[in-house]
Amino acid sequence: MRRGAIVVLSLLVALASAHAISVEPATDPRLDPAPCLAAVATSDDEKIMAACGALIDNDKTAKPDRLKALIARAGVFERRNEIDRAIGDLDTVLQLAPQLADSFNARGELWRKKGERPKALQDFAAALKLDPAHAAARANFRSLALELERQGALLAVINKPSFNCAAARRAAEKAICASPELANLDREIDAANRRVVERAAITDARAAHVLRREQENYLAQRNAAFGRTGFDLVKTMRERLDHLLALERQ
Repeated sequence: MRRGAIVVLSLLVALASAHAISVEPATDPRLDPAPCLAAVATSDDEKIMAACGALIDNDKTAKPDRLKALIARAGVFERRNEIDRAIGDLDTVLQLAPQLADSFNARGELWRKKGERPKALQDFAAALKLDPAHAAARANFRSLALELERQGALLAVINKPSFNCAAARRAAEKAICASPELANLDREIDAANRRVVERAAITDARAAHVLRREQENYLAQRNAAFGRTGFDLVKTMRERLDHLLALERQ
């Protein structure tokens, strides 16, 4: 069974427990939730859309049955990658039953798919507030919080080189500080150099020392050659990065 169907079934089980729902057929066939539940159990998206959609569209549908139908249809929308429509159904679910931690977590996952990370984090937090033991919401909250923390760290250094521009004295360094492209390139070179040196140091201290001297020579030659006729700073820096990345792949 696909993950989406499993998630929907778990939501329906939780909903049934919360409301002590009976699945006995309703007197009016149009209000009978059994076809909707049967469609969910067999993961038949077309039948879910028809049977559960009929319950949603009927004003006389009991609230618990409407909730089940909305959750089921949201699952179909998600599998069809109609994320906005899936979120819309879960919005309605949470308006009708704001105590459903599973639905907050499910909507948070949809927000995350859409790239709306702050909204996703808010929904995961809401799920945990309702159910502190909710394992999926806790895992989602932790992973997304870490992702946002890393993103914030990246934003703090973007368009900045590996050195302090306020202390830059050499002409090459000042040129790098003045160009976001060169600043990012310098930072990538520094990061790649650190990785290859650290990896070498694990097994061969001499090799690590050679790599450090190689980087020092590159910086010295870059600084000395900058401003001379025919010297291309961008080309020199790209060649250095390509060399380091090649070493890293070895």
